[in-house]
Amino acid sequence: MIQPVKEKIILGIDPGTTIMGYGLLKITGTKPQVITMGVIDLRKYGDHYLKLRRIFERVIGIIEAYLPDELAIEAPFFGKNVQSMLKLGRAQGVAMAAALSRDIPITEYAPLKIKMAITGNGQASKEQVADMLRRMLHIPESEMGPFMDATDALGAAYCHYLQAGKPTFAKEYSGWKDFIKKNPDKVKK
Repeated sequence: MIQPVKEKIILGIDPGTTIMGYGLLKITGTKPQVITMGVIDLRKYGDHYLKLRRIFERVIGIIEAYLPDELAIEAPFFGKNVQSMLKLGRAQGVAMAAALSRDIPITEYAPLKIKMAITGNGQASKEQVADMLRRMLHIPESEMGPFMDATDALGAAYCHYLQAGKPTFAKEYSGWKDFIKKNPDKVKK
């Protein structure tokens, strides 16, 4: 069960070096509502370092405009091209540094976990994720942008909202024997 909160704003980010998506969810009680979503278009910047600076400036601007309480960011998936992975990791790091500079806690989510949380299928397409979010969050079709990066970012925020309702356990167990070993007082002999 999702724990009610008075009000919380979650910023979701889908890192990218060409198009970076962002989405903001406002949680009131247990009800999520889309504040906004969009993209940071980096295509006009030829230099990678200029892209990183633009990412930092835009993420800071979004943070200052909407004052999010938490950041949910998609973790880069492992690809074959090492240079692409390095650039994507830098973009993610710069977005994270912007949040950290404003003392915003960060949670990373694997793409598979985000897709699973929203569609129930870790192999879902970007289109399926976007459609589920549109229906669950009652987003008018006219507000769905041309880039799926914005809905991917919103997906990270929504996944974080869903995770807030799941209890966390201090102890993890590898099986029943491990549970019994760590909790002898809970076992009747």
